[in-house]
Order: sequence, then C-alpha cells, then structure tokens
Amino acid sequence: MQAPIHRRALLAMAGALGAGPALAQSEAQRLAAATAAAAAAPDEPLQPGPFQASWESLGKYQTPDWFRDAKFGIWAHWGPQCEPEVGDWYAREMYLEGHGRYQHHTATYGHPSQFGFKDVIRRWKAEHWQPDELVALYKQAGARYFMAMANHHDNFDLFASRHQPWNATLIGPQRDLIGGWAAAARAQGLPFGVSVHAAHAWTWYEPAQGADREGPLAGKPYDGALRLEDGKGQWWEGLDPQDLYAQNHARSANADNRNAIHGQWNWGNGASIPTDAYCRKFLNRTVELLSRYRPELVYFDDTALPLWPISDAGLKIAAHLYNLHTNDRNATQAVLFGKILDEQQRRCMVWDIERGQSNAIEPLPWQTDTCLGGWHYDGRLLREHQYKSAATVVHMLIDIVSKNGNLLLNVPVDRTGRIDADERRVVGEIGAWMRVNGESIYGTRPWTRFGEGPSLAESAPLQGQGFNEGKGKPLGAQDLRFTAKGEVLYASVFGLPADRRVRITSLARKAHREVRRVDLLGGAQALSFKQDGDALVVQLPEGLAPSPAYVLKIV
Repeated sequence: MQAPIHRRALLAMAGALGAGPALAQSEAQRLAAATAAAAAAPDEPLQPGPFQASWESLGKYQTPDWFRDAKFGIWAHWGPQCEPEVGDWYAREMYLEGHGRYQHHTATYGHPSQFGFKDVIRRWKAEHWQPDELVALYKQAGARYFMAMANHHDNFDLFASRHQPWNATLIGPQRDLIGGWAAAARAQGLPFGVSVHAAHAWTWYEPAQGADREGPLAGKPYDGALRLEDGKGQWWEGLDPQDLYAQNHARSANADNRNAIHGQWNWGNGASIPTDAYCRKFLNRTVELLSRYRPELVYFDDTALPLWPISDAGLKIAAHLYNLHTNDRNATQAVLFGKILDEQQRRCMVWDIERGQSNAIEPLPWQTDTCLGGWHYDGRLLREHQYKSAATVVHMLIDIVSKNGNLLLNVPVDRTGRIDADERRVVGEIGAWMRVNGESIYGTRPWTRFGEGPSLAESAPLQGQGFNEGKGKPLGAQDLRFTAKGEVLYASVFGLPADRRVRITSLARKAHREVRRVDLLGGAQALSFKQDGDALVVQLPEGLAPSPAYVLKIV
C-alpha cells in the first residue's frame, strides 16, 4: 500500500507552486474546527447493564477464565515521548531545569519556552510502524493478549478522539494508532487492551508552567503557559495548548520538589484538584475510546481508578467497560487493572503490580506489568545492550504464574514504530522457550504451594504499587516453582543442578500421593526418579541444552 502523503509535504509542495498561504489558512481553519467541535461535543452515552458506578456494584465482578488461562501479554507503551528516544516521563522532565532530559531537550530542540512538548509531538512521524508484523511476532513469542497505550500523562490521544483535538489523527503521525493496533490484534485472534494514563496530566505537566531560574532565558515562561490566542501565525494556530497541557490552574503544594508528585498520586498531600470540566472531559474521552474500539482489557495508571476519590469518573468508566462486555449470564468478559487496591477494590478489578510481584499465592488473579527496558523507548539501552534477558523474563513469568498472576511485558517501540535488534532477539528467545514449555504456563492454576528453595528466604517486600523487581535473591538451580492443571503438576527448575538431580521436598511420600511418572517437557520421557519420606528426587538426563528453566511434568 502506498504510504499516505503528510500534510506538511502537501504544504511544502503548495508553497513551491505559490499556493502556500491558502493551504496554510485551510490548515488553521481545520485545527480551529477540531478545537471548536471538541468543546461542543456532547457527553458520551454510558452503556447500561448490571454494573453500576459504585464499589458495591463493581464488587460483583469475577475475573474471566480466558484471562486466567492466558497468563502472558505484550504491551506497546508507545507514544510521542518516544520521539527523543531518551526514556520515560520526557514530557514532564524536559521542563525541569537542570534535569538530564531538560539538557537533552535544549541541546537537541531548543529552549522549552520556544520549542515545547507540543512541538515534539509534531516531529513524531511513526513512519515505519507496521502493527500487523509486530503483533504477529508477539503472538509467536507466546503472548495471549496484546495491549497498546491510548494516551500517557502527556495528555495526547493516540486515537480518533472527538473530545481531544490534540490527537494522532491531526498531529504527528496523522493516523489512528489505536485503530491500527486493534485491527492487528484481532487479526491474530488476540484479546486487545488499551492503557490510559491521562487522568494525571493536570499535575504531571505542572513544570510546564515554570521558567528557568538562571541563564539567559531566566524568567521566560515555558510553553505550558500558552493560550489559544498565542497561536496566531504558528503551526498550531487553531489549537489551544491548554487542551494539551491543562495548566490554567494554581500549581500543587511543593511543586518545585520534582518528586512530590509521587506522594500526590491519589490526589492528596496538597495536589491541585482538577475542575469538574477536566474530569468530565477525561470521562468522555475514555468512554469514547472504549465504545469505539471495544478493548477487552483496560489498564489505568492510577491509584484504584482514575480521579478517585475526587470524582466518580473512574467508577462510571469501569461500569461502562464491564457492561459493554457482559454476556447473557450477566458476567463480563472484560478485565480492568488498578494499582494500590484495598481489599474491596481487589474484588472489583484485577490488582496490577508495577515492576514487581507478590510473595505469596494470591486468592484473586493479579498481574505484573514490567518492561524489557524503560517504559518509553531509550536508545541508550540498545547501544549498551542493557535490556532484560529472555531468561530473566521467563523466570519472572514462571514465578508470577505460580502465585496466581499474569505477566504483561512492555517491548519498547522506537520513534519510527519499530523494535530494535536486541529486542527482537529477546522476544524470539522467549517464544522458543514458550513453544516447548507453554503447557506449564497456559491454563494452569496455583498448586498448594508456589515453590521451594533458597530464594524464598530472601524475597523483597512490595513498595507502593510494586517496585520489588530484581531486589530478592535470584532464582537458581536449587529453586522450584509449581503450577497445576488437573492431576498434572509442573515443577520448574531454574538451572541445571551440578549432579543433574532435582530434589523436591514438597513431594515427599509422607506429604504427597505416590508419583507415577515424571517427564521433561521438550526432552526425555519417563525420567528416573525416587520418592521416599523426605523428597522426590528426579534424575535429569545428560546432554541437556541450556535453557532458562527446565520443566518437569509430574503425574
């Protein structure tokens, strides 16, 4: 298919023919029309059904079996903050004087009073994006669902939004990215998910209100202070920067402390409270997203639900999602993720742990979300070969599944829409392991205990929404993790013991029924074993190829 001609190319061609002013004027009119239409758009209708916008009603939720069986998903956490290719939270930290991303921005693009994040968005083309190829690759890697980012804290919608004129169909790629991802996922038969982060733009963008304290441009406001009327003659004429930055408000307490926002994520501790209009706009944008693209999974980067407890917008969105996917038995097939949940909230949605995992078998299904590298693409990780290895990902997956969890893995996408060579290698290696050992992952449930071995004594506690990843003792050849499927027990060992003998004390004859047979997935059948009063001891064969983990199938 021929690539679309971008509007900037048309403007350049028209300028060469002497028709530039007319086309430039029509562009401004088009952007102004989108801004006016967004302001006048009616509220999105909410889907009726058995779920209501209350914690009590949402408490009827039960996680669908398809998600419990899937275990492994891949995420494209991709948006305009990948354009600079220097990592996460760029659109906030480029406005923090002295920060590494501020320094990168001023050296690469210019001062943020003159070239702000809105201008970074315009540069982002995504010119090599091929969603069908990427999602097919992820399915080959063993993913059973796929998620794409619909917006980040940068407040830029990556879909055709009636309510947010700052979106990818008008600016930057000039394509409906969520529409493309959704079609690719469904072509592969994968449930499709979206992640929504924009509820926090109100406070997250507050540095954009500021100005340098030192230097030749000290006191000159950054572009987060711009208004609609400032766009006359600019490329963004017709657009209101405040529809992006949302900074027409007094800043939060301690806003000059760049880390204070982490303690204000639940809208407490002096956080500036959004207006009703801001909350209503977020509600409408999100309801439109869910109604138009019908994702089966939705991830919110919020404490509990978006804008909770200052607004019921998140409750309305949750009920809308569940009702969209409710079957004739009044059971929803949708999955909604939330962070830092209390016991009541965990009954209403799936608990998500960022960059970490539980240290016990959880009574309700849960999920870890983590990343091969940083959340947004960072080219330094390729140059320095610092991505997680396939073995690390496999170890995490096995450990998480043994505790009733799923793993959602972000594979960062670069500014052009591609993943790099190191990422492709890791994804391929994960797929190779899954093709041999996937039966110990998919469709399994926790056993009576999740594992044994020395790593259990040095597990790291969760911090906030997670962040205990890599802080415990690494899994090794003396560690085991268990999953079950009917009468079959799977025992994964994380390396090859020196004597090739796997000792499983949990399967001692006095603690377990008699073992009849032990096989090695992808290898020898009917392994030699001995079960006595102290342990089941299994002899692994010689000549085993290296593997992130060896899985015993025990009946």
